[in-house]
Amino acid sequence: MSAGSSARPFKVLGIQQIAIGGPSKQRLRTLWVDMLGLDVTGNFVSERENVDEDICAMGTGAFKVEVDLMQPLDPEKKPAVHTTPLNHVGLWIDDLPKAVDWLTSQGVRFAPGGIRQGAAGFDICFLHPKGNEEFPISGEGVLIELVQAPPEVVSAFAALAAAPA
Repeated sequence: MSAGSSARPFKVLGIQQIAIGGPSKQRLRTLWVDMLGLDVTGNFVSERENVDEDICAMGTGAFKVEVDLMQPLDPEKKPAVHTTPLNHVGLWIDDLPKAVDWLTSQGVRFAPGGIRQGAAGFDICFLHPKGNEEFPISGEGVLIELVQAPPEVVSAFAALAAAPA
């Protein structure tokens, strides 16, 4: 299956987030909040996802990027959000359902869970870090989150793309 077999019906607009895992959020906060000056804008705790994360931000408006600082609720359980320091990268997508349909048809493997509401309130889903026989295209070791961009983010990126260089 080649990406050229049909027109891509969506755009990747930009980085929505990076998620950093460790055994202690406090140690992560020392660097990202105390030293680098990011603001903590929220907290998300999920037993199902075995995570306690502080949601931090850099930048403003449509170009704000989240930096999620994650520690496991139970270090012995899965998912082990602390075992991969750069846990995942989140990408703004202009049309998430179309992206999922098209990417699946091209052989991209998604992690279980489908499209659902994420920690920051946006619809999300994840590309699996490993391919398989049925879906051979993957993140090649990297978990990638696709995030539905709200209208103001789609508009801001469109205006940026249209601006003279």
